[in-house]
Amino acid sequence: MAQERKIRYYRWRGINPRGKRLSGIMVGYQEQEIRTKLGEQQIQVKKIKRYKPSTLSKRRNQFTAQDVTAITRQLATIVNSGVPVVQALKLIAHSHNKAEARATLTMVGNQVEAGSSLARALNTSSPLFDNFYCDLVATGEQTGHLAQAFERLASYREKSEAMRKKVIKAMIYPTMVTLTAILVTLLMLIFIIPQFASIFKGFGAELPWFTQKIIDVSNFLLNDGPLLALGLLVTSMLAVMAYRKSDSNKLRVHRALLAFPIVGPIMLKAAIARFARTLATTFSSGIPLLTGIEAAGKTAGNRFIERAIEGAHGNTAAGMPLHLALRHSEVFPELMLQMVMIGEESGSIDDMLNKVAFTYESDVDNTVDNLGKILEPLIIIFLGTVIGGLLVAMYMPVFKLMSVVG
Repeated sequence: MAQERKIRYYRWRGINPRGKRLSGIMVGYQEQEIRTKLGEQQIQVKKIKRYKPSTLSKRRNQFTAQDVTAITRQLATIVNSGVPVVQALKLIAHSHNKAEARATLTMVGNQVEAGSSLARALNTSSPLFDNFYCDLVATGEQTGHLAQAFERLASYREKSEAMRKKVIKAMIYPTMVTLTAILVTLLMLIFIIPQFASIFKGFGAELPWFTQKIIDVSNFLLNDGPLLALGLLVTSMLAVMAYRKSDSNKLRVHRALLAFPIVGPIMLKAAIARFARTLATTFSSGIPLLTGIEAAGKTAGNRFIERAIEGAHGNTAAGMPLHLALRHSEVFPELMLQMVMIGEESGSIDDMLNKVAFTYESDVDNTVDNLGKILEPLIIIFLGTVIGGLLVAMYMPVFKLMSVVG
């Protein structure tokens, strides 16, 4: 696992060769690194001090997984054109707009210049360069095909990020509709229903059962709403803590997510596509199958599926064919198992895994693109039941009064 080195921000003041006073902010891992950078610019340092940046500044300069993908694509292009990797790292570092990325790439380049392997330098520079990434780079270094390794990594990461965005897009729509319905319901119960209740109270007549229950709920929220909100907040915090601390709780939650209608199958297909794509990438790069299964399992993004892959890894290590090991997990669909079996028998398992990934990625794409059409009837029913029910409850006494008057 990568050993994270903490990025620090420094304010400095100095004098350039012309005697002009300069000041600025630089990012690095150590103060000496900042002094070296300023020395290369022929700036005589007068004062340098660490400082805590604002949250906005820190987020603006934060090194992210998307940055790693873009850098990997640049490295694939530059190294493939014959530029040495150290020079390529320096070129990308100088042109990058994020301070943390510049500091990370500079440190990697310095370590490689000092005699470290590129894979080791990446592994010790940032946790964003995970074991899977570094293993593929190490294989590229050993075989002399570093450009191809970066090309595979870039393509893999681009497709994985596209899939992740598709899954997020699939979850945003129903979440926003549900939250909107809850918000509208609460606003009606807190602000509108009490107005009707005060009017009905003046009638002095007995209210319909449904109307009375709605008014009771409204009164409960007005009187005990803050206490209820506090209770929900505390419960949520305890649930999050229990989820993070217990692997069994995380396993149950992730298994329940896969059982959700519509969204669950999307998450399962996306996880299968990530697993297949990762395993195909490692296998075609020359990494042993068992190592590839272990690395691919960590990219599934769902603890329940990861546990199933761990079981398949153990069965494969014991000599069982991969397709049978995956079948025993009782998670993977029959189509994938059949394609993996064909790949094992024909000696083209990486090609078949890529086809599996493409199949399920396309399925997720189509489902997400049509998600609005799929959910629209359910949303109409849901909103009609919730909002319409409140309106009917409030107008039932009015209709009753009109019939009595009539």
